[in-house]
Amino acid sequence: MEVERVQALATGGLHELPAQFIRPAHERPENTKPLEGVTAPVISLSQPHDVLVKQVSEACSQWGFFLLTDHGLSPELIKRLQEVGQEFFALPQKEKEAYANDPSTGKFEGYGTKMTKNLEEKVEWVDYFFHLTSPPSKVNHDIWPKHPPSYREVNEEYGKEMLRQTGVLLELLSEGLGLNKKALATPLGDQEIELEMKINMYPPCPQPDLALGVEPHTDMSALTLLVPNEVPGLQVWKDGNWIAVDYLPNALFVHVGDQIEVLSNGKYKSVLHRSVVNKDRTRMSWAMFCAPPHEAMIGPLPELVNEQNPAKYSTKTFAEYRHRKFNKLPQ
Repeated sequence: MEVERVQALATGGLHELPAQFIRPAHERPENTKPLEGVTAPVISLSQPHDVLVKQVSEACSQWGFFLLTDHGLSPELIKRLQEVGQEFFALPQKEKEAYANDPSTGKFEGYGTKMTKNLEEKVEWVDYFFHLTSPPSKVNHDIWPKHPPSYREVNEEYGKEMLRQTGVLLELLSEGLGLNKKALATPLGDQEIELEMKINMYPPCPQPDLALGVEPHTDMSALTLLVPNEVPGLQVWKDGNWIAVDYLPNALFVHVGDQIEVLSNGKYKSVLHRSVVNKDRTRMSWAMFCAPPHEAMIGPLPELVNEQNPAKYSTKTFAEYRHRKFNKLPQ
C-alpha cells in the first residue's frame, strides 16, 4: 500500500498544507497558544533520596510530567542515539520503504506515517520509526535499520540504560505512594516490562499554525522517557492551558502514562500532551515507551483502595486496554 510520507512532501517544495493536515479551528496552534511564564518541573537525580521521592511524587501528581537531570545517562550516548536516527531518516526514500509497517494488519513495528484512528481523518505532520527494544525474547532485529550499521549497537546500549532509568523511576514513584519499592514494577512485569522505541521526525511545515505534529493524547504506556533534538515543540496540558516545554540539553523528559495513573488509582496523572511543528527546522524526538506485557492485568493497586478511596478504574489486561485505546472505545 502506497503511503504518502510527510518528509517526502516537505522536501518537495510544498507552499501550502494539503487539506488533510489542516486541524479544526479549535485545535490549531494559532488559536491555542501556550501560557507564557510557566515552566515544567526540573528534578535532579543527585538530590537526597527523601527530597527526590517528594519532588517526583508532586510532579507526577500535579503535572504527570517532569524533566530529569543528573540521571547518569552519558551525553555521548544520547548524541550517538540521535545521530543514528537522523542517518536513517536521511536515507533515500526507497531504502526507508523497505522497513514500512502496516498497522492495519497489526504490524506496528517499522517505518510509518500514521498511527491514530482520528475520526475526522486528519493526519499528523510526522513520520516515525517504531520497534521493541526489550525484553530480548520479543525483539525482532530484522525490522531494525541496517543503515547506519551502528544503529543496533547504539540502540541496544541505550535500551539497557532506559531499563535502568525505568527501574529507578518506578521505585521512586512506588515510595511516593507510601508503598514498597517494587509495588509498581511487579504488576508491570518487572524484568518482562516492554521497552518500545519510537523515533518521531517532524519536517519543516509550510503552515505550522494550522497543523500538529502529534494531536493531543495521553500515552497508553506506564512511563515514557523521551529525548528531543534542540528544536522545541512539546506542549503539556496543565490546569486548562497548554504549557510549552523548553529544550534542556541531555535532560530526560519523563511522561506519566495511562498504566501508572490506573495503578496509582489516579494519584499520578497521565499527562495530556501534543507536539507543534516548525516552519524552518526539523524537530525530532526519541520516545521510549515503558509498557507491561500484553497479558499483564492492570488495575488500581489493592493497597490504595478502601471504602474511603474506591477503585476509579476497572482492571483489565494491557492487551484489552490497548485495543480499546486504539479503537477509541471507553475503558
